[in-house]
Amino acid sequence: MTYNDRKRLGPGTPDCLRLLSFNIHAGTTTDRFHQYVTHSWRQVLPHHQRVRNLEAIARLAAGYDMVALQEADAGSLRSGFINQSRYIADHAELPFWHHQANRRLGNMSVTGNGFVGRFQPEVVEEHRLPGAIPGRGCLLLRFGGSEGLVFAVVHLALGRRARGQQLSYLARQLAGERRLVVMGDLNTEATSPEIRSFCDALDLHAPTAGLASYPAWQPQRSIDHILVSEQMEISDARIIAVPMSDHCPVELTLVLPPDLSLEPSDRRPAGSAFHRAPLAAPPAYQPAFR
Repeated sequence: MTYNDRKRLGPGTPDCLRLLSFNIHAGTTTDRFHQYVTHSWRQVLPHHQRVRNLEAIARLAAGYDMVALQEADAGSLRSGFINQSRYIADHAELPFWHHQANRRLGNMSVTGNGFVGRFQPEVVEEHRLPGAIPGRGCLLLRFGGSEGLVFAVVHLALGRRARGQQLSYLARQLAGERRLVVMGDLNTEATSPEIRSFCDALDLHAPTAGLASYPAWQPQRSIDHILVSEQMEISDARIIAVPMSDHCPVELTLVLPPDLSLEPSDRRPAGSAFHRAPLAAPPAYQPAFR
């Protein structure tokens, strides 16, 4: 079913949204664990495969309404100074894009979260997440007014203690949100204690629980997720087996409440900037979820 085939509730607003979350590994494919070593130069230097792979990712993204990206490069030596979030948006013909740069390694790499989609958020916020090793962030986007949708794009830490700190921070920032979608590479199963505590605190459920997304060449771990408010109706949560990264993307369909209207985004001129809310600094250490 294409975007234009779907029934609409109002001008520019479909009755459902197709969501995709994808850790794109800076546009680099990985086929075996040993390639993290043998192909490690690709994480700091450009190579011919990267742009072709981004074009394939853009073709995939074109079938969705909201796309969350992790490990997207903001424009550095390794990416040929291409902002990968913008490149995917342009080639997918998705009019809105925003990139949050979280970790910079000189001119060689600038890694972060991205979001591309068909609709214009009213507010975009960039949050730095706490942790002993800096470089993790959360991108928050608000659509449809005070009772609208809130999307959080996250890439959590590898360590459980740091993940707990990050989830505690996010739970405080997102408290009270009734229509919330958390998308990203959580680096842990949805059944882990820290994710269960986070979901309980925000009244979320995990339709993607148990869907193995990593490693892409032989998925065994369910670490990429889309968490959704319990009150919201969803369908078709699944993993897409494509050789475009070291992770598989995860998708689901979100049914929109009838009282919610989204503002279609107009394509902006090249080089235009989108509104950014002030960066929220992480708090002092807070106990992790138990």
